[in-house]
Amino acid sequence: MYTSHTQADREAMLKVIGVDKVEDLFQSLPEEGKFPELALPEGITEMEALDELSYISSVNETPQELISFLGAGAYNHYIPAAVDSILRRSEFYTAYTPYQPEIAQGTLQAIFEYQSLIAALTGMDVANASHYDGATAAAEAVNMAYHNFRGRRKKVILSPSVHPQYRDTIHTYMKGMDMEIVGEDLKSEVDPDQLISLIDDQTALVLVQYPDFFGRIFDLTKLSEAAHAEKALFAVHVNPLALGLIKPPSEFDADIVTGEGQALGIPMSFGGPYLGLFATKKQYTRKMAGRLAGETVDTLGQRGYVLTLSTREQHIRRENATSNICTNQGLIALASTVYLSLLGKNGLQDLAKLNYHKAHYAAERISTVPGFMVNPVQPFFNEFVVHCPIPAKEVNQILLTHDILGGYDLSQDYPDLQHELLVAVTEMNSKSEIDFMVEVLEEETHD
Repeated sequence: MYTSHTQADREAMLKVIGVDKVEDLFQSLPEEGKFPELALPEGITEMEALDELSYISSVNETPQELISFLGAGAYNHYIPAAVDSILRRSEFYTAYTPYQPEIAQGTLQAIFEYQSLIAALTGMDVANASHYDGATAAAEAVNMAYHNFRGRRKKVILSPSVHPQYRDTIHTYMKGMDMEIVGEDLKSEVDPDQLISLIDDQTALVLVQYPDFFGRIFDLTKLSEAAHAEKALFAVHVNPLALGLIKPPSEFDADIVTGEGQALGIPMSFGGPYLGLFATKKQYTRKMAGRLAGETVDTLGQRGYVLTLSTREQHIRRENATSNICTNQGLIALASTVYLSLLGKNGLQDLAKLNYHKAHYAAERISTVPGFMVNPVQPFFNEFVVHCPIPAKEVNQILLTHDILGGYDLSQDYPDLQHELLVAVTEMNSKSEIDFMVEVLEEETHD
C-alpha cells in the first residue's frame, strides 16, 4: 500500500494533535475490541502476489468454462463489447456523483436517458436513477409506501413468491419501523389472487414479483384492483428483459415498479455490483428515494440537463429525506443505458423471444425424461421449476460432474421443495447444450 506521507509528516501531524504515536489514537477503544496483532502473512513482491492471486482465482468456475442453467436473480446474458468500451471512457469511469450537478452535463444526460428508457420499458411516468440492486429497490418500495401514508398504515402484504433474498432485505429495512409484514407464510405456489383476502384498510402496500421467483407469469389485474379498492399502493417487481415480451406493470395499474437490472448488460460478477430499477406514478414522485434528472433549456435556448429532484439526506434536511441512498450506481446505470440503446425496441423484443423459445424448448425436452416434470399449467418466461425424481441437490451434483451448472435448488429457501429445481435458460444456451443436459439426466438419474 502506498501513502504519500513521510515519517516526518506523520510526526508533525501527531505533534499538532498532541500524541506521541499513532497507537495512542486508539486508547479509548475497549480492550475486548482491540487486536494485539493481525495474523497477516509475511510481505511478498508484486510479482509473487499476482501469481498467488491468479492461482486462487483459477479455482473459480464460471459460465465461460461451464454450461449454465442457473438463474434465480442473476442471469448469464451476452453483453455487447460496446457497453464496456463506453463505460471505460474516462469522463464516465472516473465521475462519481453530481454534487454540483449542472456542471456535470454528460453525467446528467446519461441519467436522463437511463430514466427515460426505464420509464418506457415499465410504462410508468417517472423512474429514478437508481438503487444498489433489485433487493434494495424492493425495500425502498416498502419504505416509500410507509412514508406515503405517513406511518399511519403499518401493514405490508408480501407474496411468498418474491425472491427470498429480496424479502430478507425488506425485513432488514423495516426493523424498528413497527411494520407488519404478512403473506409470506402462505404456500410458495400461491396464486397472487389468494393475497386479496389479506388486504384491508390498514394495508400500505401489496408487493408481488412478475414473473415471480419461480418464473411464473400471472395476470395481476384483480390483485391490483383489490389493493386500490382499499386505497393501498400496488408494487410489482419485474424482470426487465421479460418486459420485451409481456405486459408492462403499468397495464395492471401498478403504483410502483421495481426490478433487478442485471439482465440489462451487467455481468454476473459473483453477485455485484448490480442495478436497482425503480419507477412510479407521477403523483408519488416526491416520496421516491434517489434522484431525478430533467431536461430544460438555458438562457440561450440551448438544451441542458438539471438535477430536478433529489430527496436524499445530503441535499435536504435529514428529517425530510425519504431515504439515505447516497449513490446512484451511475456507472452501472450507464451500462444498462448503453445496452438498451444498442438493442433498441425491436432488438429487446427479439432477445426476449429468444429467451422464451429456448426456455420452452428446454422445458419440453426435460419433460420427456422419466421422473422429471415441468408444471404445464402456468405460463413462464425463461425460468421454470422442474420436479426431480431425486433431491435437486443430487441432480446438481450429477450435472456438475459433466461441467453443467444446474438450476437453483429451491430447498435452500423453501425446505418443503427438496425435489424442485429452478432452471433458467437464456440466449447463451445453445440447442446442443440443452440436449446435452437432457442426455445427462436420462443416463444418470434413473435406476
